[in-house]
Amino acid sequence: MGDGGIRVAERDTWEPPDDLTPAELGMWQAYRNGSTYDLRTGDSRHDEVCSDVRWGPERTVRARIVALLLLDGPPALPGRAPALKLTGCVIEGPLDLSNSEITVPVELRQCRLEKPVRLIDCRAGTVILHQCWAMQLEATRLTVEGDLRLNESELPLGLVLAQANIGTDLTMEGLRLGPSRRGKSLDADGLNVAQDVNADRLETSSELSLRGARVGGTMSLRGCRLSHTTGRSVLTASRLTVEEDLIVAPSMLPTDPDAGSRIVTPSMLPTDPDAGSRTWASLWQRPSLQGGVCLDGSTIGGALVLENVELELAADQELSLRTIQATELTFTPKCPERGLVDLQDAVVSRLIDDADSWPGDGRLRLRGFTYESLAPRGPFPLVRRLEWVHAATPEFNPEPYDRLAACLQAGGEEADAHTVLLAKLRRRRESLPLLLRIWDHIQDLALGYGYRPGRAVLWLVLLLTGGSVWFSSNPPPPLKPDEAPHWEPFIYTLDLLLPVLDLGQEAAWRTTGASQWIALTLVILGWLLATIVTAGAAAVILRRN
Repeated sequence: MGDGGIRVAERDTWEPPDDLTPAELGMWQAYRNGSTYDLRTGDSRHDEVCSDVRWGPERTVRARIVALLLLDGPPALPGRAPALKLTGCVIEGPLDLSNSEITVPVELRQCRLEKPVRLIDCRAGTVILHQCWAMQLEATRLTVEGDLRLNESELPLGLVLAQANIGTDLTMEGLRLGPSRRGKSLDADGLNVAQDVNADRLETSSELSLRGARVGGTMSLRGCRLSHTTGRSVLTASRLTVEEDLIVAPSMLPTDPDAGSRIVTPSMLPTDPDAGSRTWASLWQRPSLQGGVCLDGSTIGGALVLENVELELAADQELSLRTIQATELTFTPKCPERGLVDLQDAVVSRLIDDADSWPGDGRLRLRGFTYESLAPRGPFPLVRRLEWVHAATPEFNPEPYDRLAACLQAGGEEADAHTVLLAKLRRRRESLPLLLRIWDHIQDLALGYGYRPGRAVLWLVLLLTGGSVWFSSNPPPPLKPDEAPHWEPFIYTLDLLLPVLDLGQEAAWRTTGASQWIALTLVILGWLLATIVTAGAAAVILRRN
């Protein structure tokens, strides 16, 4: 008797156990031949893994026979390589391969696994589950030297890949995950993938957890549908490291349904996903995130792309990108009606965004957010950009204004940079005491805090014109008629306005009545204008340095 009560012939003959069913015997022979063992009927309704049609014993193999093949199977036939390749069968009973080493490829297609599959502390070459239904896959600390592919499959009790190591690619395209008993659809904390993660059109009903995971290439979540309405976060990936790009964007289907197998290229697609065209609907699937997202402390070697995402947050949920580092951030989701977007202390080189994607009403945080250049998608006028900064600072904070001004100045947009700094100073004024607010208003009105020096000339011209007109009609008498210079109302007004120059007019005439008060006003305004010009120029020089 062999393990589990299986009757085995002498090992040197490698005959199959004598209690195998016909389906298991066919699987045994296919294993030795390295070929695919296909038990499908050809009827799509009976071959659908999620249908309510029960598959009979002619399509059923026992999990312990599968385990025997994988862990202690017979050698291949001469000139062949052994492999377990099953299509359209039921694996009955729990398949537990924990603490084992699988040396042959494993490929299951359109199969049902009625009990959880356990690959805890297991080593394998390549594992493929394509269009399969399995109760759960628990693979903590699994090591796969090649690919782990779980395309178009369904795992109602979730997937566990905590601290797993994948030698090449992890593919979960079209995978559907339900919640585990711990409330997670995917538990991949500490996962290490040497190359790419493809999770396009992934669907979940609970949290995806990727804390401390590492991806050596690109991580793609195009067209994903992630929801976790009862929990706080639908995607938790703090301290995630992706060496290239992390992409959450619409999924482009590989072929055009109206043109056979013709490959679809981006230039063939409509640019506006909201256009409602049949072309868009047939070629794209927009990603959806229903629940909070946490990428705090993540490092993205390339671009972090959040493009055309349906983002739904509860009032107490947030899209948190605190302290992330990325070469580029594309932020063009549908603006969430509730919740918070947090970019505190994030660092990116280039920000690509859309004016309509950012929330307002104090639901945006930009404190410490650093970016070097801006590349908006569509119109993003400066007034909207200032509203963006204002929304992020319910209480005045100069740093977001300074960052925006520095970015504009680096791009050669000096005038816009000055407008941003003016907006900062005007916003600061709200927090000043009354007397300082009055002085601040005067500086703003006179010279725009030094950023509008042309106003000095305008004020000087207005005061000169007004004074000259008045004194032309109301010339004052000379103090010493014999020594008085020739009367020039323009020069007299200019002498009153310029406090540091003596043109010999102010002291030669005696003003009385209204002229005396007008002369005094001009002197005061002249000193005030000179003080503001000097202070504004000094402030601008200091800010530039």
